[in-house]
Amino acid sequence: MGLFDKFKTGLKKTRDFLTQGVKKIAFSMGRFDEDQLDELEMLLIQADMGVGCADEIMDNIKSAMQREGNDTEEFVLGVLKSEVVRILGEQKYLTIDDDRLNIILLVGVNGTGKTTTAGKLALRYKRAGKKVILAAADTFRAAAIDQLATWAERTDTELIAHAEGGDPAAVVYDAVDAAIGKKADVLLIDTAGRLHNKKNLMDELGKMRRILNKKAADANITTLLVIDATTGQNAVLQAQTFAEVSTVDSLCITKLDGNSKGGIAVGVAWQTNFPIVLAGLGEGAEDLVDFDPHIFAESLLPQTDEINSLVQ
Repeated sequence: MGLFDKFKTGLKKTRDFLTQGVKKIAFSMGRFDEDQLDELEMLLIQADMGVGCADEIMDNIKSAMQREGNDTEEFVLGVLKSEVVRILGEQKYLTIDDDRLNIILLVGVNGTGKTTTAGKLALRYKRAGKKVILAAADTFRAAAIDQLATWAERTDTELIAHAEGGDPAAVVYDAVDAAIGKKADVLLIDTAGRLHNKKNLMDELGKMRRILNKKAADANITTLLVIDATTGQNAVLQAQTFAEVSTVDSLCITKLDGNSKGGIAVGVAWQTNFPIVLAGLGEGAEDLVDFDPHIFAESLLPQTDEINSLVQ
């Protein structure tokens, strides 16, 4: 299955929701008046793009309609797609440099899919011929350590882990030693995601980052924030909170196939300006894909002929 088909399949619930919604708004006229534009804005909000984001998009659509004198369904959807791509920005990648250690620190609240993402990335890099090490720095949940151990076994990847309740920073310390000593290409560090005490979380992540900067100063170090699309606008709050307590270089959005709220990718990009580099579109390891803004927009938004076929 090609990347476009993966996105289209993964975003089917959101795409169907938007297609049905636009069909009801535009009816068979194929044109938008002021009331219908208001309904379209509400549809974008319901798809979890957020009020501020949807408002900006609609303002730009209205300006384009007035400027071009065009109120057709095809024109409005075309501008909408351009707006989505503009907000998502240029495609960025989770880059791996050759000839030096690459460290990916996965952060995010519990339940977003950090551990699974770490395992899927391990498989991706192993398949690319890289030497990979996994580090279980979420020592507060035995389930997280066990889950990462399962991924390590499945991918034939070395795992650095301590006992439940241990010091996460100590795991990071040992993992960096192992990665340097064994000349690993990639070190993937799974971290805890407790948000009940922001200061403790900040101290914990800060300590890890200091260890990485000191022991692996020449490494390519990336902090990847993992958020869950099914949590809707709460995902935006998660991203903002982690930005306050930790350096965030890029985003991975998981579970985009989970409901009709796939617009959250647009909302979180608008709110934070963090580049989205990975998308989780299903349960399989191959369903963690590079995020392509243009393909995402094409897969998320309905085509005019799709709507027309429903109207007829």
